[in-house]
Amino acid sequence: MEVQLAVIGGGPGGYAAAFLAADLGMRVAIVDAEPRLGGVCLLRGCIPSKALLHAAKTMAEVEQLAEWGVSFGSPAIDLDVMRARKQKVVSTLTGGLAQLAKRRKVQVIRARAMFGDSQTLRLEAVGDSPLEDDRLRFEHCILASGSSPTKIPAVDLPTDRLMNSTTALELPDVPDSLLIVGGGYIGLEMGTVYAALGSRVSVVEMTDGLLPGVDRNLVKPLAKKLGADFEAIWLDTKVTAAADKGDAVEVTFQGETKQGTERFDRVLVAVGRRPNSSGLGLENTRVEIDANGFVQTDARQRTADEHILAIGDVAGEPMLAHKAAHQGKVAVAGLAGEPVEFAPLAIPAVVFTDPEIAWAGLTETQAKVEERTVELSQFPWAASGRAQAVGRTEGLTKWLVEPETGRLLGCGIVGHGAGELIGEAVVAIERGATVGDLAEAIHPHPTLGETLGAAAEVYLGRATDLYKPKRNR
Repeated sequence: MEVQLAVIGGGPGGYAAAFLAADLGMRVAIVDAEPRLGGVCLLRGCIPSKALLHAAKTMAEVEQLAEWGVSFGSPAIDLDVMRARKQKVVSTLTGGLAQLAKRRKVQVIRARAMFGDSQTLRLEAVGDSPLEDDRLRFEHCILASGSSPTKIPAVDLPTDRLMNSTTALELPDVPDSLLIVGGGYIGLEMGTVYAALGSRVSVVEMTDGLLPGVDRNLVKPLAKKLGADFEAIWLDTKVTAAADKGDAVEVTFQGETKQGTERFDRVLVAVGRRPNSSGLGLENTRVEIDANGFVQTDARQRTADEHILAIGDVAGEPMLAHKAAHQGKVAVAGLAGEPVEFAPLAIPAVVFTDPEIAWAGLTETQAKVEERTVELSQFPWAASGRAQAVGRTEGLTKWLVEPETGRLLGCGIVGHGAGELIGEAVVAIERGATVGDLAEAIHPHPTLGETLGAAAEVYLGRATDLYKPKRNR
């Protein structure tokens, strides 16, 4: 069997690359061990987690209606129905991808792939899916093998009471007590779901704050909310041991805010993800891997092997589905002879907690590390008519501005629906817009989106909803 382009991995990056290549007239095959296209994001990550978070946020909004004199009583939760609804969302999307692959004549091969050499994949059948050929020859291959949850030795037990991000999404039950190891976005999103369902959720994080690396003024409103929703948040603390006690997991803590042992019905380990670069036979190619396991690529996603490209999680941080999809399109466009590079000024990131946190471009944290001089302009949502109307005044929108030119370098938002708002910031940063451009663009009122324009007006001293006199510049 021979194709022009072989793609290893059927996730957002892999199928985006394969579909675009087919649209450009290439003979394409996707090799993936999963029975359906979509990868971790669709099958066991982004999409099912957001479906569950939707339910959690809706329950929270119903509770907040009590402030308006509207009460519905305690929710009755049917886990079987919730699982089925989540699975329906996944099945609908995976079915759509299968149809898109078929219409584009992209061959989807269910198998495990390993490089025999720089232009050959050895295929191993998975499950009961027969293979027509155990070899696949290609002119070029795009490696989109993704990533897997990181394990930590101190919490690695042969018990189903120990969960990772994949098994947690299966909703095996609603444990009375749940410990989440790791205060990153995966742990906090899943903690939000389980807390809404009735679990007493505790989080242990080894650094001094939740969401390490995210600007502190964006994290602060979320930390305050989670402090009320969760049973406990232990910072500057690590787990040193765990033991399966049959009816519970006994966890040993050491740190500034927690010492000793405590038992939990379930433990979710969410300390990050590692690239899937091992076991692929890359040693049989000229592909280079760094100390962290990431495949090294150039700006056109090409590896040190002229026949192999790499995209997505396996090709480096940030591990985000939309980054993978964009890189997949860059890789294919490069193969088609287009003068393209992956050189974004702003890759948006969203934490889908409640409130949400979103950012794009340069962050305050990054600016401090790089010792870059920037000016900040922020608009508190307490001054937003829409935020007041919907009772979500904890939010904040801020811009990072280049002092000499007024060019927008970065944006951060915390608040209800922040992920839906950050897209405007991405376009502004990528197109080199200035703070004046944003301030002069008319934003609809009353919306949360107008806080982006309002934050720009604050910088210029033109904000009428706040008293912020114009500074000399």
